[in-house]
Amino acid sequence: MTTPKAETTTTARVLAGLRHDDSSVRLRAALASGSAPDPGFVEPLVERCGVEPVFHVRDMLTWALTRHPATVTVPRVLAELGSPNARARSQALHTLSKIGDRSVWPAVPRSLLTDPDDEVARTAWRTAVLLVPEDEAAELAEVLVSQLGRGGRETHLSLSRALVELGEPAVPPVRAAADRPDPRVRGHALATELLRRDPEAGFAYAVEEAKRVVSLGPDGPPGGEEWDGRADR
Repeated sequence: MTTPKAETTTTARVLAGLRHDDSSVRLRAALASGSAPDPGFVEPLVERCGVEPVFHVRDMLTWALTRHPATVTVPRVLAELGSPNARARSQALHTLSKIGDRSVWPAVPRSLLTDPDDEVARTAWRTAVLLVPEDEAAELAEVLVSQLGRGGRETHLSLSRALVELGEPAVPPVRAAADRPDPRVRGHALATELLRRDPEAGFAYAVEEAKRVVSLGPDGPPGGEEWDGRADR
């Protein structure tokens, strides 16, 4: 039988481990906190999510949070969405996507979908597609389409995947964006539509096809700016 003193010692060891300089120690502490959930772990886990530099440790921190009661975890994670720290916002969104409670959608700031930090925006796109109610999917699609052409290749791919996963509500605005004068927006929209039609072809193929269409189309080069699917110039 575990004594209160032993429990206190274990809790203190876990909390100290979450602050340790060695990432392997932090990883074990996060694993321990999820294996034996305790409401006292929630605050330290959320705080650590906002500053943890190692991806696999952050993932374990999120897993640990999902092991705690949502009634305790969700309000604290939602509060992080307004943090000035981009990593805290991004990891909070990721954690919400893993908890999967769609009732939190009204509390997710829509501004995160256009967050100036690409990693936050990318995580917001993935999370929104998972949590959005069916009757708000078309509105979400319009916001996502407004971000076409943003960032580099990884950001383009994240947005295209989110739009494809959103399904039918995203089809009309993506097709409309394929007629935009900006070659980056047009190319990204075309690549997204190609990926939707043939997911097995892959994004690289979709980008190459979109580049060809943009280059040869009536509004494309020669002599103009060509969307390259890699990054803004």
